[in-house]
Order: sequence, then structure tokens, then C-alpha cells
Amino acid sequence: MILYHGSYTEIKHPDLQHSRPNVDFGRGYYTTPIYEQAEKWCGKFIRRGKEGIISEYVFDETLLSDRNVLKFDTYSEKWLDFILLCRSGKDESDYDVVIGGVANDKVFNTVELFFDGLIDKAEAIKRLRYEKPNLQICFRTERAIAMLEFKRSVKV
Repeated sequence: MILYHGSYTEIKHPDLQHSRPNVDFGRGYYTTPIYEQAEKWCGKFIRRGKEGIISEYVFDETLLSDRNVLKFDTYSEKWLDFILLCRSGKDESDYDVVIGGVANDKVFNTVELFFDGLIDKAEAIKRLRYEKPNLQICFRTERAIAMLEFKRSVKV
């Protein structure tokens, strides 16, 4: 499988030192198998006057069999609970890799409405089901990042 990471610089050797806390699946190196999604991730850097660069990796999915993996196949209550835990900085799980949908701006607005008590969990899940499918794969340990083999980078 080919995975992409959108940034302002080429990343041949991903690491956890540069990852941010309190994001969708916690601290980790985020990739996607959807090229257009990586392009969109570059957009925030381009808007700040930097370059947009997509790093491309080869990833052997069979290596996941001996890693601690959490996978969300759909936006669900379990997915939402995990996003809320990670975004609030309270996640203490030991997953090597987390796979699932992105909490984009529309999703984040729904999460904020839930946090503020304006909608309940059932309404949040109902709203999330209508979002355009996307996918992110978060490598949360150095052992997991080692599964990525840098192939090339492309300016966007």
C-alpha cells in the first residue's frame, strides 16, 4: 500500500518528536492512502507562505499483524469517544497504529457542539454519518513508524 503525508517539507525519516498532542488519534505520525487528502493537508502550509510537499511511503499492511492496532471502519460512538479522549489529552492507550476517519472542520464542529452540551452523542453520530469518507493512519510508536519505507516526495 502507498501512504502519503502532507507537510511543508520532505520527511524521509518520520519521528514522534515533531508530532502534536491533542489531535484526532493522539500524538503520532499521520498518513493517508488518499493522495487528494494529503494535498489538502498541505493547504494549511501553503496558506502560510510555505511549500506544500507530499512524502510518499510504501507500507506493508501484513506487518500490522504483530502490532497493537485500533481500527475504526466507520464514524461511530466508539470512534467519537476515542477522538474526544485524544483531543482532551486524556488518552493513555498503548496502540502502535490507529486507523479511521478524519475529524475535519465539519466533524470538529459537531464534536464542539457535543462538548458544549448542545447535542447528545446520538445526534453527533447521526451528523457524522453524512461526512465524505476519508482515512488517516496514525503511527503512534517508533516501532510502528519503522514499518514505513520512504519512496519519494512531490511538491504541490
